[in-house]
Amino acid sequence: MAETKGKFDFAIDRGGTFTDVFARLPDGRERVLKLLSRDPQNYKDAPTEGIRRVLEEESGQLFPRDQPVDTALIGWIRMGTTVATNALLEREGERIALLVTKGFKDLLHIGTQARPKLFDLEVAVPDVLYEEVIEVDERVVLCRDDCQLPRKDPKRIVTGSTGDSLEVWQELDLEKVEKDLRGVLSRGISSVAVLLLHSYTWSDHEKAVGSLARRLGFTQVSLSSEVMPMVRAVPRGYTVCADTYLTPKIHQYLKGFTAGFKGGLKDVDVLFMQSDGGLTPMEQFCGSRAILSGPAGGVVGYAVTSYSQMEKKPVIGFDMGGTSTDVSRYAGQYEHVFEATTAGVTLQAPQLDINTVAAGGGSRLFFRSGMFVVGPESAGAHPGPACYRKGGPLTVTDANLALGRILPRFFPKIFGPAENEPLSLEDTMTHFRRLTEEINSFLSASQTQANGATNSQNKMVAGNQSTMSMEDVAMGFIRVANEAMCRPIRALTQAKGHDTSQHVLACFGGAGGQHACSIARALGMKTVFIHKYSGVLSAYGLALADVVEEVQEPCSLKYEQRCFSELDRRMEQLCRRCRNTLSARGFSSGQISTEVFLHLRYEGTDCALMVTADGYPGNARSCRAGDFGSAFAKRYLKEFGFTIPDRAIMVDDIRVRGCGKSGINSMHKSKKGHKQAKPVMMTKCFFEDGYMDTSVFLWEELPCGKSIQGPAIIIDKNSTILVEPSCEACLTEDGDVCLAVGSDSQCAIGTELNTVQLSIFSHRFMSIAEQMGRVLQRTSISTNIKERLDFSCAVFGPDGGLVSNAPHIPVHLGAMQETVQYQIRSLGNELREGDVILSNHPCAGGSHLPDLTVITPVFRKGVNRPVFFVASRGHHADIGGITPGSMPPHSTSLQQEGAVFVSFKLVTGGVFQEEAVTKALMAPAQHPGCSGTRNLHDNLSDLRAQVAANQRGSQLVGELIDCYGLDVVQAYMGYIQSNAELAVRDMLREFAQRRRRQTSGSLDVESEDFMDDGTPIRLRVQINEEEGSAVFDFTGTGTEVWGNCNAPRAITLSALIYCLRCMVGQDIPLNQGCLKPIKVIVPPGSILQPSQNAAVVGGNVLTSQRVVDVIFKAFEVCAASQGCMNNISFGSERVGYYETVAGGAGAGPGWHGRSGVHSHMTNTRITDPEILEKRYPVILEHFSLRPGSGGAGKCRGGDGVVRKLLFRNKVVLSVLTERRAIRPYGLEGGEDGATGLNLLHRADGRILNLGAKTSVSLEPGDMFCLYTPGGGGFGSEGDLKSGGPQRKRRRLNEVFTERGSVFEYRMAQEGV
Repeated sequence: MAETKGKFDFAIDRGGTFTDVFARLPDGRERVLKLLSRDPQNYKDAPTEGIRRVLEEESGQLFPRDQPVDTALIGWIRMGTTVATNALLEREGERIALLVTKGFKDLLHIGTQARPKLFDLEVAVPDVLYEEVIEVDERVVLCRDDCQLPRKDPKRIVTGSTGDSLEVWQELDLEKVEKDLRGVLSRGISSVAVLLLHSYTWSDHEKAVGSLARRLGFTQVSLSSEVMPMVRAVPRGYTVCADTYLTPKIHQYLKGFTAGFKGGLKDVDVLFMQSDGGLTPMEQFCGSRAILSGPAGGVVGYAVTSYSQMEKKPVIGFDMGGTSTDVSRYAGQYEHVFEATTAGVTLQAPQLDINTVAAGGGSRLFFRSGMFVVGPESAGAHPGPACYRKGGPLTVTDANLALGRILPRFFPKIFGPAENEPLSLEDTMTHFRRLTEEINSFLSASQTQANGATNSQNKMVAGNQSTMSMEDVAMGFIRVANEAMCRPIRALTQAKGHDTSQHVLACFGGAGGQHACSIARALGMKTVFIHKYSGVLSAYGLALADVVEEVQEPCSLKYEQRCFSELDRRMEQLCRRCRNTLSARGFSSGQISTEVFLHLRYEGTDCALMVTADGYPGNARSCRAGDFGSAFAKRYLKEFGFTIPDRAIMVDDIRVRGCGKSGINSMHKSKKGHKQAKPVMMTKCFFEDGYMDTSVFLWEELPCGKSIQGPAIIIDKNSTILVEPSCEACLTEDGDVCLAVGSDSQCAIGTELNTVQLSIFSHRFMSIAEQMGRVLQRTSISTNIKERLDFSCAVFGPDGGLVSNAPHIPVHLGAMQETVQYQIRSLGNELREGDVILSNHPCAGGSHLPDLTVITPVFRKGVNRPVFFVASRGHHADIGGITPGSMPPHSTSLQQEGAVFVSFKLVTGGVFQEEAVTKALMAPAQHPGCSGTRNLHDNLSDLRAQVAANQRGSQLVGELIDCYGLDVVQAYMGYIQSNAELAVRDMLREFAQRRRRQTSGSLDVESEDFMDDGTPIRLRVQINEEEGSAVFDFTGTGTEVWGNCNAPRAITLSALIYCLRCMVGQDIPLNQGCLKPIKVIVPPGSILQPSQNAAVVGGNVLTSQRVVDVIFKAFEVCAASQGCMNNISFGSERVGYYETVAGGAGAGPGWHGRSGVHSHMTNTRITDPEILEKRYPVILEHFSLRPGSGGAGKCRGGDGVVRKLLFRNKVVLSVLTERRAIRPYGLEGGEDGATGLNLLHRADGRILNLGAKTSVSLEPGDMFCLYTPGGGGFGSEGDLKSGGPQRKRRRLNEVFTERGSVFEYRMAQEGV
């Protein structure tokens, strides 16, 4: 690439609020500039204005603002921009139409069918990006050697790019497509996205449709096979839609940008940053690769400047902004993900793994039910924090200002209505005064209540803290915010087996410097690095970045000797393409490097890793390009704790990343100083020990090599750094700040309640459960636990009461507590250190038999009883019984459902009892028609993984006790439970007051609903308004049934906790305290408390939903959702498959029910159509919404779905469903939703109604048609005159802030 000596080079990051400019001047000097991204009164475009100012001020020539900028002095321009991101967040992209294979018009509406927020009854999901859908009459299917479908006529066989053979079942009807496209064009839509099934491997049909659309005059045509040729239709569809939706907006912006320069920048090298951290020419910058264009520059910036090739110490990037914080990791290679969700849209494209959490300078501060809460709500740019003088709320920024950590005199005067005033300390303190009074009022009332307390209801407030000062309150919020930001950093590192403390914290962004020392200390890190351009590091990173060309293609080969030559050929072909492209862009061969990646997984698993052979040279047993097999095995062992040496390795994709080295080297060095650094002033800052004298330094005046002891503040024009007590700052030769973080002088915490510590302990307990889950996922072997993440981990008090639980799988919420408490009652003094208990029996708190719970008591030296318990519950794919999968639709006794454990000692004295547990797992074979477990190896491996997860939890609880003392940790455990109790009591009081205003009568409410067999579930709720308590009485519920819809008592408690959390409407700790104000009466012998040997598998997945319907009906919260999980399974001796299918959600007061989504007690993701057809002997003929199945009303119920499966082999089909006879109820005059229907279309033409629950043998050519129930409507249609629900339009990043691998992991966990 040509040198640009003697010219100005520019790297510009155009953010949402500010545009940052880094300029390298002809004489080698560097200059940075920050200006508003939008200032229409002064300039049209911020990047152009930044370039104009630098050229004019540094060259001495005049560059008039009203004329195009002369480019004679410009060498190159590099840009990162949020144009695409903002268009996606604001939903202001191009009007587009989607062309999709016939039968799948609603595929992207349904998506994974999981709801994004587990307890959000409204099920707020971002709208799809397309305006219209055209169904394309075409179909290709993968050939299968074992296919037994009767051949009516020969089909055309084609070969895909993966080497797979496909049958063209339906030739493309281009005539019909042309007619539909002309109609769309006539309605003003000129952009189309094309998604045809299996086009990732055979794209001829897509290409034909694309050619036709371009010929007809469509200006933007994106094909999924070109945008991202990866298997999985749903994320590929989202990606091609985003590309179509955003690319025209990017082109529109680029057109405006280039118009500001003479000659339209034709002779200037202009590059744009992509989401993968590489630059690309302006004309190739597209929507699907632009989402992380802005933050990617920051990752490159800290990676190049903070990581030492000599020390090889990994770095955590910490970019704290106004509304959120970005966290990422670099250890010599960029960490990429290939599928991530932004603003509700899942994109399949290489992206840096940047994890965004909803905690930034603008995060709002709340005091709720005795707990300090930070975010996720943000004040935004308008009105902004209270100190911005625009009537905004209290935020983290205000807390820093109140503590003296932000100095208004060093901030520009850009605040207030006229944007000409300084930051307002007065407004901040006024808000804090009000909040402090509220907190002290709460503490005082609680203290008074506690003094007369005679029961545990007031445990939370007994022995309470004294009143708090405003500074105490502000400091408390800072500590809670810091702990919230530490959790994703722990998750990001520990998820892949890394030690968090062995990292450097690289801090950048405007707000991070005020929190860096505290966060590093909390994580055990010893060093914080803050670059001299930390305030504009994203722009600086653009100057350091390389030009990247990525190519990728799908593959279906095994990684084995006979395939190596073909893999080498394809890898070399892709490398050549990369090199040729970069050569054409002006790079010499010496500047070009290529790196090959193979997307590898063990056969039969979904855990694919993108692996490079860097450091693993080729040998006789590998590809020439490198020993990818050894690289894969080592990385798999690092991340998951084991390998599967006897399992074949599959290659899913081949990827080549080509780099053209073009980044600059920063030449600027600071002058070595001989004098000590002199503060420009002294100020008072508030720390843990109160106000302390704090020196204030200007960064530009600091001599390098000299240390500054904390407390101190270092001010730069773009950032403020707080050097805390016991920390030390030093300026490096390059002018950067390096902070040495000292250990915290841990102030002793007593057992009396401190509301700040309450919030911090809540985070700590949750973090323990989360870290247990990471160990379980890493060390387990089965698909169910490792990939579907069907497990929960939890911490319990000495009484077995739940303290924290992660993730929040609704059906596990209260159930594990029952299991632990049963063991305490049953085993009592028999529990010894080194014992681990296994249990799954419904009488012992089990939900259904495949959910095996492993419980470890935590002992403490000198205490003869357990001081805590930790437990993990995992769904095992098979534990025996009458059908594979241990979920028979027609079981009538517990023994038919698999192996049973009540209080089984899995580990005794530290020894795993393999022989005994093997015998127990094989025991079901003794019952007629039953088998022992069909997968003993996976059972034993997963049980060991559960023991390991518990061991980690026990270790972390021990460390917490070492740090604070047993009395303190147990006291705060009680306070956290009491906090949840308080939130539930407040909700019950509010409901009672509302009910009294409406009816002026009894506070008792009741409801009734029915199972399909007519069994009633009745509920009467008696509310005590004064206490904020309630009795939930299920007396009158029907008796135990012949069948498996009996629900253990633990299931009712889980459903109740789920409903209470939904009705509270805000984040609260989900623990034993939720049920403290509740008395639950369940009649023994009923369907909700059956006898010991009753079959229960349907109760877990079906009756649990009806319990939720009954509770919400009593409280008139919302209409019924589909009330069913639609459990469908099929299998043979060689294959087994299980899925649950979405339906309609119930409408509520102010919202329409969501269509095609899971509700309440399940949130399982559905298998992608292409994966389903690739791995199983089935063809998905149809998958769409079921119009009209939702109940009518002022607010309509959501529609169910239609799903048609055509079977290619003989299989046994099992269906376990409900709401086939009893319709989901509407409320307040809303109509009921439609019932579901299970039809079987035999190959001979017969159509059979299978009913709600059955097993049936199918022949090749048979088709199962599932019609799922709709949700009930809310409010009478006659009320529509007063208008339907009005939704306030909000930026999607206010609602869907989080992104990155940590977020995706949690979503996957909650999608179980």
